[in-house]
Amino acid sequence: MTIDYASIEARRAELRRRHVLPHRPSSSARGLHHVALLSSDVERTITFYQELLEFPLTEIIENRDYKGSSHFFFDIGNGNLLAFFDFPGLDLGPYQEVLGGLHHIAISVDPATWERLRGKLEMAGVPHQIRAAPPSTSRTPTAPAWSCSPTISVRCTARG
Repeated sequence: MTIDYASIEARRAELRRRHVLPHRPSSSARGLHHVALLSSDVERTITFYQELLEFPLTEIIENRDYKGSSHFFFDIGNGNLLAFFDFPGLDLGPYQEVLGGLHHIAISVDPATWERLRGKLEMAGVPHQIRAAPPSTSRTPTAPAWSCSPTISVRCTARG
């Protein structure tokens, strides 16, 4: 199968011309209440996000849709939450990046916080890569793979 990249770019340019408004109106949304991801180990996920990335755990409750499952939330600033579920008793297997699955979540932090968090990753021995220019990418057994840059993004691409 041959992909016509020129046609794809032309279509993207047309969509941009028609739909990206020169004076963008205000959004009707206040922010993202939460995004729910999967966790293979609740305590390790809490440790990674609360202790290493400094996202406070705000709540842990039973998942109303699956008895015994935990639903827990981290404060990622500005009234927004990052949430996780675990599913005890279901063997979900290891994370696989698949078409239609979660690709990433980007979370902003200021440059000074980024430097502090990157240092914490290094001190904790969390494997990550620093490219010529950020982002830095990390994949841990406890949480999604993610990348950070001073713009700053935390990129989640795996089940925590």
